[in-house]
Amino acid sequence: MSYVIGINCIDQLDRSCIEVCPVDCIYIGDRRSYINPNECIDCGACEVECPVDAVFVDRKARKDPELAEFVTDSIAFFNEPLPGRSEPIGDPGGFQKLGPLGVDTEFTANH
Repeated sequence: MSYVIGINCIDQLDRSCIEVCPVDCIYIGDRRSYINPNECIDCGACEVECPVDAVFVDRKARKDPELAEFVTDSIAFFNEPLPGRSEPIGDPGGFQKLGPLGVDTEFTANH
C-alpha cells in the first residue's frame, strides 16, 4: 500500500504534504507532485494535510478507473525516463536530494 497524488493537485502544488512527510518521499514535477511508492511508509500524514483532497491510498484505485490512471502515472514518474532525461529517477532516497524536477510525465503534462 502506498499513497498517490491525483488530479486535484494538477496546477495547485500547495506543498503542505511535502512539509509533513517524515521520509521525504514526495517529489515535485512541473504541474503536480508525486509520491514514490517505494519510499512511502504509508503513514497517511500527506492525505490528512492536503487542502485540495488530492492524496488517496492506492487501494481506492481498484474501484475507480480515473484514480487507477494516477497510480500508473505515479509509478511511471519514477520508473520511466522523464522528458529530457535519459534515465529514470528511480528511488533517489528523498526529494531533498533532487529538488524540484520541473517536468512531468506525458500523462500529467497533457492532462
